[in-house]
This record gives sequence, structure tokens and C-alpha cells, in this order.
Amino acid sequence: MFSRVVLIILDGVGVGALPDADEYGDSGCATLPHVATAVGGLHLPNLQQMGIGNIVALAGVDPASSPVAAWGRMGQLAVGKDSVVGHWELAGVVQEQPFATFPNGFPQQIIEAFTARSGLPVLGNVAASGTEILTQLGEQHLRTGYPIIYTSIDSVFQIAAHEELIPPAQLYDLCRLAEQVLAPYNVCRVIARPFVGTCAKDFKRTARRHDFPCKPPRPTLLDQLQASGITTCSVGKVSDLFAGRGIEFSLPTSSNREGMQRTLEALDTVERGLVFVNLVEFDMLFGHRRDPYGFARGLEAFDDWLPQLQQRMSSEDLLIVTADHGCDPLAPGTDHTREYVPLLVWSSAMARGAHLGVRTSFADVAATIAELFAIDPECGKSFLAHLQETTSAGSN
Repeated sequence: MFSRVVLIILDGVGVGALPDADEYGDSGCATLPHVATAVGGLHLPNLQQMGIGNIVALAGVDPASSPVAAWGRMGQLAVGKDSVVGHWELAGVVQEQPFATFPNGFPQQIIEAFTARSGLPVLGNVAASGTEILTQLGEQHLRTGYPIIYTSIDSVFQIAAHEELIPPAQLYDLCRLAEQVLAPYNVCRVIARPFVGTCAKDFKRTARRHDFPCKPPRPTLLDQLQASGITTCSVGKVSDLFAGRGIEFSLPTSSNREGMQRTLEALDTVERGLVFVNLVEFDMLFGHRRDPYGFARGLEAFDDWLPQLQQRMSSEDLLIVTADHGCDPLAPGTDHTREYVPLLVWSSAMARGAHLGVRTSFADVAATIAELFAIDPECGKSFLAHLQETTSAGSN
């Protein structure tokens, strides 16, 4: 039915609290609706036509009377609310055991082991946001040259360093040392956080961030596709989140704009297979930094670009737009939020839209793509049959 799938993850664009959100401290979170209200309404004509206003009530975005895409929302089965577990579930692997978190900083034995291997004392070892930690410790880092270690509510060991003191390549080596130290402790990922600037008021994180996650515990959809000779291409940080596994080639990016451009480039290379895209700025620049206006501008820029992508896609191409978790800039704190994610599925072959309902798991995306390519899914429930009913042939 379709020979190529473009799967776009709007990182952090949730649409409302999951039933268990209060267990994560996220009761009442709703990223997309809260952004829309905060800015006095969104202007998203192309996503509106696809049916995003049919998924959830949004200021400025009315429901479409006849959506051109299939629409719905998805709950999450995995424990956690991190990009890794979200992307893994989208690829058919549900994380059932929580990763270890360290809200009071890492135990002394971890810090001592890291210091012994790296030969460097450390600053911080606290839970903090990425911007706060630079304000608090960036100038001390410039004086001492010691890396800044911090974590969050997620299972992450983050190392921040000024690019002139500890160049990114050296910072990545420190992250690899940290991976070795953390192997017995069930930590999800180590993240390199390079930054630039001369003082607290102008420190700025750079695009040379790099994630070092643990590997998925079981084969993912990406592994299955690759084993079947089907091309898998990642755009943005997707390859990092899967530790490079199951990815034939990767196109790294430093911004949403570059991610959208590289998605178009991928279509010139991938004739049959999966183009798996992450647009990170909604999460990294706007959600964590509590910036609803930047969030809104990012959404509207994506909406403006969508027709360019759709014009490049043939009737044998399928577009899936969704998210991996929430990151509500109006919620207390600066962390991810436990939310439903939107689901929009479009092809020029579709004669009409369809309501896909509330899906139990993100893994329904993996099951659908697996069925398209005649692969047995690990988990999830495919919605391919609903799409077949909406195509020109299926509606005759």
C-alpha cells in the first residue's frame, strides 16, 4: 500500500495529561493546549486541515469539518516520560522497569569512580535545569576547568563544559567514561552539554550536544526493518536515542529548520523504507525553558513547511506526525510532562480522513509500519486497516 514512511516526532508536543500523570507530578499538564492559550491562539492552517484541532481543543485552531488526515491520540505504556523511552515505544519496545533516577545527586561512589577515571574533580552533582546550572556554576567552571555534573527528574547523567576549556571531542570522551562507570546503575543516558560564553549572563548551550543512551533491551522496529533489507534513515537525534542500532544512515541536525531541510534531503536518497525524524527545539529550546511564545513560533514554522514536504511525497508515501512525551512550558518546573501525544497520518492517496481514536500505546505506530513492510510487530496494534479504508481504492 505504501513503500515509504516519513515519521516525524515533534519532541515534547503533548496534548494532555495521561491518567497516571499525577504519579509523575504532572497533574493537569497539557503542552499544546496551554501553549495555544498562553499566546492568545495558534495559527496552524495546515495542521488544522489535517485534524489537529479534532484531537484536542486549541485556541485559534477549530476542528476541521472534514480532516484530510487520520487523527487520534496515543497513551504511553512505558514507565517514564523521557525521549528514550518514548522513541523506543514508538519503535515497538516498551520499557517496563523504570530507569534509576537521582533527584538528590549521584551517590559518592559514582562521582569518585568518575573522578578516578577522568582525573578531574567535578562541580555540581545536583538536579537542576540546564540553564540554571550554567548560571550557578558556569563561572566557577571557567576558573577551575572542572566539568559540571547534573541530573534531572529523568534518568540522565549530564556533563556540561565550556567548548574552549573542554572541546566537544574531549567532552564526548568524558561521557564514554561516564557510561562505563554507570553501567551497573541502570542509568538511561549520558548527555554531553557543551556551552559557550564569558559570564553567567551570556552562557549559551551549543548545538554540539550529544546523547549516549543505553541500548534497547530487545530488537526494535528499526532492527527488524534493517534485517529485512529495508532502508532506515534517522534525522536529528533519533540515532543517538537508539545508540545507533538499526539505523542505516543518519543525518544529524542542530535546529528544527535544519531537521526539516534534511528530511527533504532524505527523500532524495530513501526510495523504500523509513525516514525517522526528530524535531528537538520544541523540547530543548521552548518547553524546558518555559517559553510558550517560542513554542508557538516553532509550531507555526513547522506548519508553514508542511506543504513543501507533502508536495514531495507521492501516493506511495505515508506521513505520520506524533510526539514522544510532553514538555509543558506552563507546568511547574522545567522537566518533561507525562502526556498523551497527537497522532496525524496523511497520504495523498487518502480520499478522506478517519478517526483513529485513543490508542493504548505509542507502539501502535511500530505495529502499523511493521505491517506495511510485512514484518511481525513486537507489540502494539496496527491501524493500517483504518488507513486502507480511507484511500481512493478503499473508498470506492
